[in-house]
Amino acid sequence: MTDQNEQKQMEKAEQHALIPVEDPAAAPDTLTDYHKEGDHARLSSALSSLVSKSASSGESVMLNLLAPATGVIKKSGWLDMAKNAFSVMGNYADSWNYGNYVIVRKTGEKKWESMPLYARIGMHLLFVGRAERTLLEDGYLHTVFKKESVQSGLNFESPASAANIPHFVSVYKLPLEDLLEPDLTKYKNFNDFFARRLKPDARTIEGKGDETVFTSPADCRCTVFQTIDLATQYWVKGKKFTLGNLIDDDELAKKYAGGNIGLFRLAPQDYHRFHSPADCTIGTVHDIPGTYYTVNPMAVQEDLNVFTENKRSVMQLHHPRSSTPILFVAIGALLVGSIEWTVKEGKEVGKGSELGCFKYGGSTVIVVWPEELGVEFDKDLVENSISRMETVVEVGNRVGTMKV
Repeated sequence: MTDQNEQKQMEKAEQHALIPVEDPAAAPDTLTDYHKEGDHARLSSALSSLVSKSASSGESVMLNLLAPATGVIKKSGWLDMAKNAFSVMGNYADSWNYGNYVIVRKTGEKKWESMPLYARIGMHLLFVGRAERTLLEDGYLHTVFKKESVQSGLNFESPASAANIPHFVSVYKLPLEDLLEPDLTKYKNFNDFFARRLKPDARTIEGKGDETVFTSPADCRCTVFQTIDLATQYWVKGKKFTLGNLIDDDELAKKYAGGNIGLFRLAPQDYHRFHSPADCTIGTVHDIPGTYYTVNPMAVQEDLNVFTENKRSVMQLHHPRSSTPILFVAIGALLVGSIEWTVKEGKEVGKGSELGCFKYGGSTVIVVWPEELGVEFDKDLVENSISRMETVVEVGNRVGTMKV
């Protein structure tokens, strides 16, 4: 998109932000109404309104932008009206609910996770009605998501946003005993807490010292596939998803034919620092600009090129047993303020060492192992993945081993 076209879309987004959203009557109340660009504009305006309030303090903010959509939908006037619209979609509405099921690896429990409200609005902007295809093609939604994500990052850097921390902890029932700094008053703003550090012994790094073992890079929900083709068959449905498009380098991508891929999705309530999945030496970093679509599985499993259009950064990790590096791709998402690396090229790091962090929002890490390493993923993860179920894992949990 040229600078001129992006400026026009920004002006369009600003105009739509003037549409009042506090009035419940402003919400569409039938499915047919969602086929109009104006109703997408109302939802865009709602997202903008919520983001603009996120820098202020008070529990009301937690009952909107940051809270699970399942609880919020019953507490907000215009959202209650929108819920009526969702309900007329029948079976379609059932599949586009307010979250998704995951398998908790520690317990084997099948657990429902509600998506946050901002992701819910993003999903409806993208998928409710077919008018969104035109909006995607002319760049309108690209601009809306980028604008609000950047603004959200700025808001959560403000000192006033620190007042949201206790409410966020309460809503998501976050444990504090693992935090390096458990005193919530010590965090200077919300992003400071969002990128919180854990105590050195808070996570067990499995296979430590064994370079044939690979581990989860994050506290996350993961899917793993022995080939990229399998990933596109069972999980990633965007038609433009190729490794070349993901890393913005078709020539380098050719080296990973037959390689293995793991997708690691972080929810907003997760610990948002990411770690090395292997003993390695830090290589080059390639930053790729893009938009900020939600990375919720419902978006990934539609014909939307989430991973190849979102902002992302690719780090090469040089493993001692491979001439081809492991690719570590950090991907931004709706309302992610930034992707930050905390290590420098040339540094040798052990498995589980910190590589960087995301600021506010859900986000994803994709790791691609070259065929040369012969990675064999753990059976439970493979079975869940081909059943189209994510598995909840923690930093340092083993995800696979080299064939030896």
